[in-house]
Order: sequence, then C-alpha cells, then structure tokens
Amino acid sequence: MSAIYDAGAFIAIENGNQMMEHRFKAARQSGIPLKTHGGVIAQVWRGGAGGQARLARALQSVETVPLDEELGRQTGMLLARCGLSDAIDAALVAMAEHGDEIITSDPDDLIVLVAASQRRVNVIPI
Repeated sequence: MSAIYDAGAFIAIENGNQMMEHRFKAARQSGIPLKTHGGVIAQVWRGGAGGQARLARALQSVETVPLDEELGRQTGMLLARCGLSDAIDAALVAMAEHGDEIITSDPDDLIVLVAASQRRVNVIPI
C-alpha cells in the first residue's frame, strides 16, 4: 500500500495543518511509501529563497512519479471513461494500485475517477 498525495494535501502541510502533518509523519514512520507525480509538484511549488520550507521537507520523503507518456495515456483514457477533465487528479488515480490511498482536498472528483478506474483505492479527504 502507498499513500498518494494531491496538491491540497501538500498545501495543507505547507500551511501547517496539524492533522495533515501528523498523518504524513505517521505514514512516513510506519514505512508506507509516499508518492505523488510531477504535475502535482507544479501545482504547489513556487520556490524562492527560504520559501515553502515545510513543503520542501515533505517532498524529500515523497517519491515523485514522472508524468510521462505512459502515465499520460492512462490518464487520458481514464478521463474519457468518466467525462472529467482534470488531468492532474486523474494521473493520481492512474498511478494508484489496488489498496493505495489518495489523500486529497477534492474527494468528490477523485471518487468518480477511482470508480472509473475499477481499482480498489481509498480516497481519504483532508
């Protein structure tokens, strides 16, 4: 099982949301693989000298999956099946495996995407 994070989860960490920080730390300490993809990083990273320190620390513990051609094609097919258009969210579902969890601030769209994927993925709202 992996914990997959969307942009809202990272924004919560960056904003010091204690519940999200606790959930992230507990997953990391228990050895659960933490994942996201490069499109999510693009949504949340604004960088700058000394900026986004919490996010930068969190990202050190997260595997960033490339949003390459293969994942892009899987994502596009998933969007076609469910009629949604958010490729960043859909790529999170496309990269998920049975038993994974997606931690999200947008559970409604992700639930639709998971149903269309026919994978057993838990959507965990923050």
